[in-house]
Amino acid sequence: MRKNILLIGGSHGIGFEIALKTYEDHNIFIASRTSENLGNLEVTHIPYDASTDEIDTSKLPDQLDGFVYCPGSINLKPFKMLSPDSFQEDMQINFMFLIKIMHSILPQLKKSEQASLIFFSTVAVKVGMPFHTSVAAAKGAIEGFAKALAAEYAPKFRVNVIAPSLTDTPLAERLLGNEKKREKMDERHPLKRVGEAEDIANIAKFLLSDDSSWITGQVLGVDGGMSTLNIN
Repeated sequence: MRKNILLIGGSHGIGFEIALKTYEDHNIFIASRTSENLGNLEVTHIPYDASTDEIDTSKLPDQLDGFVYCPGSINLKPFKMLSPDSFQEDMQINFMFLIKIMHSILPQLKKSEQASLIFFSTVAVKVGMPFHTSVAAAKGAIEGFAKALAAEYAPKFRVNVIAPSLTDTPLAERLLGNEKKREKMDERHPLKRVGEAEDIANIAKFLLSDDSSWITGQVLGVDGGMSTLNIN
């Protein structure tokens, strides 16, 4: 069945890869600040900046069957260098803007037979990592929210979270900027490589599909084994 799916932040990185994997089979609506990568895709672009805009719901279909919130941050610094404003900023982009848009699109989601919602966390919520205090706090809020939302709206909504480890996207460019850095990050993972956007998009495509119709309230670690395996 062809579904109506809204991606927030689908013009770059993981969001764009999800669009690539789903646009031929579904009606994809991408709300993002830019659209330069979307020229060859048959998708509907809605100009949207979460920090300043309300999403124009008049450009959305009456019914939404899938929703993916992709924006995030990688603000890795020692705690003593992170001001309360830094924590507030990470919480805004990762969590509060998600809440804001969820309120806007609830009517469309409720009209689906069973909407699938996907949010993003990080391996650093499950595994304590230095320099991750701010982003882990913001993503931890997402995990708690997703489970509570899944319980509250079952069976009408399925709500799941993908928790990647480091993935090669524009957001991670600073951490993977040269071969030496990449090799170091590869070695940290049991599967000896960092993630690719396609690795994450494959799981998102599955969670949006009816093949995952008995999965909800889950946090799926797509992390090269980082969260569960100790090989040192």
